[in-house]
Amino acid sequence: MNALLNTTGCNMATPVKEWSKLEVRAVVRFLFSKGTKPSEIHKQIAETYGEGAMSRSRVYQWCTWFEEGRTSLGDEPKSGRPKTSTN
Repeated sequence: MNALLNTTGCNMATPVKEWSKLEVRAVVRFLFSKGTKPSEIHKQIAETYGEGAMSRSRVYQWCTWFEEGRTSLGDEPKSGRPKTSTN
């Protein structure tokens, strides 16, 4: 079993050390679809994946996009000219 035992004898989740942006976005979508508030989603993500996984403002942004009907978890194509190298 992949859990830690705390001093009270209760099982605690093991933090996830390796994750992808798509995985975290999928968690946001899942929790948001279940009616979880963005502030609670951020708290759970920070506890599970670490503070650097997704900022509070980004969680709110993704929740807004999902509420507006977005289904894609990937990055949207950028507009304008692609970056070029000067080498």
